[in-house]
Amino acid sequence: VFMLLRCESSTGPCAAKNKDAKIIILVLVRQLALRNALRYFPPSLHATLAAEFAQELRQYGHIYMYRFCPPISMRAYPIDQYPCRMRQAAAIMHMIMNNLDPAVAQFPQELVTYGGNGQVFSNWAQFWLVLHYLSEMSEEQTLVLYSGHPLGLFPSTPSSPRAVITNGMVIPNYSSRDEYEKMFALGNTMYGQMTAGSYCYIGPQGIVHGTTLTILNAGRRYLGSGDLRGKVFVTSGLGGMSGAQAKASVIAGCVGVIAEVDEAPLKKRHAQGWLMEVTSDLDRCISRIREAKRCKIPLSLGYHGNVVDLCLRRQVRAINKLAEAGMFFWDYGNAFLLEAQRAGAEVNKGGAGKTEFRYPSYVQHIMGDIFSLGFGPFRWVCTSGDPHDLAETDDIATTVLEDISTSGGELHVRQQYNDNICWIRQAGKHDMVVGSQARILYSDQKGRVSIALAINRAIAEGRVSAPVVISRDHHDVSGTDSPFRETSNVYDGSAFCADMAVQNFVGDAFRGATWVALHNGGGVGWGEVINGGFGLVLDGSEEAGRRARMMLNWDVSNGVRAQAGSWGILWQGAAGLATRMPTTPSSVPWRSRASCGSPCHSTCRMNNCWMELCRAKSHHITLIMWTFSLLYYLQQHDCVFSTGTPARGS
Repeated sequence: VFMLLRCESSTGPCAAKNKDAKIIILVLVRQLALRNALRYFPPSLHATLAAEFAQELRQYGHIYMYRFCPPISMRAYPIDQYPCRMRQAAAIMHMIMNNLDPAVAQFPQELVTYGGNGQVFSNWAQFWLVLHYLSEMSEEQTLVLYSGHPLGLFPSTPSSPRAVITNGMVIPNYSSRDEYEKMFALGNTMYGQMTAGSYCYIGPQGIVHGTTLTILNAGRRYLGSGDLRGKVFVTSGLGGMSGAQAKASVIAGCVGVIAEVDEAPLKKRHAQGWLMEVTSDLDRCISRIREAKRCKIPLSLGYHGNVVDLCLRRQVRAINKLAEAGMFFWDYGNAFLLEAQRAGAEVNKGGAGKTEFRYPSYVQHIMGDIFSLGFGPFRWVCTSGDPHDLAETDDIATTVLEDISTSGGELHVRQQYNDNICWIRQAGKHDMVVGSQARILYSDQKGRVSIALAINRAIAEGRVSAPVVISRDHHDVSGTDSPFRETSNVYDGSAFCADMAVQNFVGDAFRGATWVALHNGGGVGWGEVINGGFGLVLDGSEEAGRRARMMLNWDVSNGVRAQAGSWGILWQGAAGLATRMPTTPSSVPWRSRASCGSPCHSTCRMNNCWMELCRAKSHHITLIMWTFSLLYYLQQHDCVFSTGTPARGS
């Protein structure tokens, strides 16, 4: 970790002097890291702990405080077992302990939930302090956390969030990987990935649905069919997130072949039933692929080995050769193409922008259009820990989606609803739960609000026995600004702006979220993305329903509106009136604020006028005619509007 401070070889009269200076810096950094770690403890314990912490720092490059790792079994206990003054705080405890469950977390002793270094906290002292604060918290207090460090409980109002979390927030000029390594060693910052540091991870199920949708829609786009029997999906990785690829392949009906160089996650996914077969014999692997392809049976086959040996450049050469032979390739979200470009591989696309490569990301070709419709990874957790509660909420969600789907709308929107109805019906059969009793599905604004309100009513009526936490992945319609993943399909030059994610974090906070989080890094790496998330506790009260309605409406519509006008993107009209706004004679489809599946609750009357114009959904007229029509309509209805800046992307 201190390689950035290493004594580089040099010659000349100043070499020895430079070496001495760097050694002094190294010693000072180590001393500072120890001081920072010891500040959690009274001076009387410093002598006992200092040597122990120094050893951890030398050996691991970070002070985890292993001696304070809890002796109890770490898992999501039923909410009533947590000693708290309020259920909102107990729900947060439930979520934290799920993120650290050994069955869920990648490296639980290092507080890493997934992604190699996506932490819940930076050290175990922070874990104990946070749980202490949560046990003491009242409804007029908010817990503030700086990159895992609990700053304390501060006065607030009952309508305020109970916790506000920031992870990895640094001055932009210092958001480099080298700076991260140094600040992480000092205990000053941490990498929260996405749902690790926001306490909203739900195991590999959290990504399996999105992966299933990605594979299904890849088949529709590249092969012209959603029937993937006998088709082969080749990928790599069986970790905390990538482990979902095995289960998703089977659900989608194809033959999934997943290479994994580490035997531990291979065995873990196989034991959990997420991986059907494992082999380290390449000939055996090829034989099973051909057999499953011929018989058209779903299969998830784990291959113990590298997907490609040696280097990124060699891997890209193999991909290029396969693509020329007719295989379709896409970057599935880990900035592979970006890293391959930096390694000098042949992935550049002539005349393209910074976010475009020879091959697309899955957002550019597949999931971007789904996000544009307002559909994204909505999730909920039954804090009772009772599978019957999860089954009840599954039934509730199915009924809600069926009602919405049969009420009309455009074909591509109904297709998304039907995909998710199919998913939720089969979810219980596929044994998705690892850790807390949780479920995920992709829904738009209308669906999310309706499901949340229906679950809240079920809690009030006693059909669900305990509070339910609703949340989402940060990888969503509004949650993330990431030019090489979530916003890689924004082509107006604003892909490197982070206003959307920050505004989402702030907006969710004062619209009713129980807790909110904002992160630097996640998915594609430190310094490459800003993302945020939330948790909202449904307890059956009218207040919980009001919060859910207010916050979820904003949480989706912010992203759809922020990216309005990003060329080539589908969008859905308000209140189920799906359409395409007329723009130019070539009828380039635009996204609008209304594309999230529910009426936008705007104070500006101009939006109501806009929606009225959208009713003429089959008429394609030129931009100038549309403009005159709009101005005439505004004049006739005495509309007052601002001449402020246009929406991002417009």
